[in-house]
Formats: sequence, structure tokens, C-alpha cells
Amino acid sequence: MTMTNDPPPLRDHVVLITGGARRIGAEIVRTLHAAGANTLVHYRTSAAAALALAEELNRIRMGSVAVQSVDLLDPEASDTLVGAALREFGRLDILINNASTFYPTEIGEITFAHWDDLMGSNLKAPLFLAQAAAPSLRRQSGLIINIVDIHGLRPLKRHPVYSIAKAGLTMLTRSLARELGPQVRVNGIAPGPVLWPEHGMDEALKREIVAKTALKRCGTPQDIARTALFLAKDAPYITGQIIAVDGGRSV
Repeated sequence: MTMTNDPPPLRDHVVLITGGARRIGAEIVRTLHAAGANTLVHYRTSAAAALALAEELNRIRMGSVAVQSVDLLDPEASDTLVGAALREFGRLDILINNASTFYPTEIGEITFAHWDDLMGSNLKAPLFLAQAAAPSLRRQSGLIINIVDIHGLRPLKRHPVYSIAKAGLTMLTRSLARELGPQVRVNGIAPGPVLWPEHGMDEALKREIVAKTALKRCGTPQDIARTALFLAKDAPYITGQIIAVDGGRSV
């Protein structure tokens, strides 16, 4: 057996991830942490989950995970988060815009508040976080990963505002790749049926969605996390791309 003492591929790298306390975000945190990264986990209301995740991972590697609560719709949020990452770890290598608001907005019932909320979390916050993080990311030849959605290309019925916001995030990903290159790579991951919405979904609709995937099954949060790890450590010549991790749902 050949033994290797190679360092972890992301050792000393610092990751800032929004919505990192639970669900897909938490799985990305665990995966990048296992590859050696230090992480600032943003959360808004999931304090218990964020603190538990930090405690879990800091037992493995002391001082490797910190948490920061902020409302991403606050105009000061971007500077607060980037400042916290630099204060905790002294650098920033990877920004992952994962936080998202999701709920139906049927025509005839859409309000200005719906628009501001869905566009704010899914599009406005990623833009201003990228802007705030850009100087630090440029110094490290860093990476931005935006968690997009296949419904940014194929609208989801009863969710026009969400679909528009994710379509905007798709274009933001490509625009930032132009604006921040050559120092910073910017890519997106578009999950398909990986986790069902927390507010519930009709079982018949779930079956219909799965039936329309080429692989005829749901994915897992690990599928998204492994793709993020690939972009972070094995894709130095990939930028401006949206990788669909959807079991062939978009084919």
C-alpha cells in the first residue's frame, strides 16, 4: 500500500457560505471542511443548527468554523459578512451564495413584498456579496459558486418571481465571470430534485418530477456538495458555467 502525506487540497482556504447551517448548505460546509477549508457559516434564524454545526466541525479541527447571523436584505450585510470572514481567518478564497427564499407567487396575488424578498435573497444579495468579496477574492485567485436552480432556465409553475430571480442569478454568474476574470472564477450549480421544499409538496407532483428525470430518482445534498468541491479543487479552467446536477431533469 502506498502511503501519502499530501496536504488536504483546500488547506488554509477560507470559505464564506450563506445559508450554511442546514440542508444543502450544511453538507457543502462539511464536504469542504473535510478537504481542509476553514469556513464562515452565515445564517439568519437557524442559530441552533449553525452553532451545532460549528461545534461538530471545531471538534475535528479547532477554530476552523465560525458563524455569523445577518439578514441578507440588510444593506450592511455584505460588508458585515466579508469583514467577519477576514477578521476570523485573515483571508477569503471562496464565496458560496447558497441562501435562498422559495415559495409560490401566483399571478394575481404577487405583492411588492414578495418581489423584494425573493429577488433580494436570490439575486440582490449574491451581487452585493460578490462585490464586497471581490478585492479579497482577487488577492487569492479565488472562486464564487452560486447555487442557482434548473428553474432559472425552465420556469416553475406558480413560482414566477422565484424563477425570474434564479434566471437573473444565472446571468449574474456569467456576468461576474467576465467582470472578475482573470483572477476570480465564477460558476453556478443548478440542483434538480435533491431536497423537497420544507413547506411541503404534493406527493403526486413529486412523483411526476422524478419521472421526468433521466435517472428516475432524486439526488442528494452530497451530489451538490461534491460538485462544489470539484469546482473548488479540480476546475481551474472552468468559469462562467452553470453545472446542472439534476439527474437529467433538464434534458
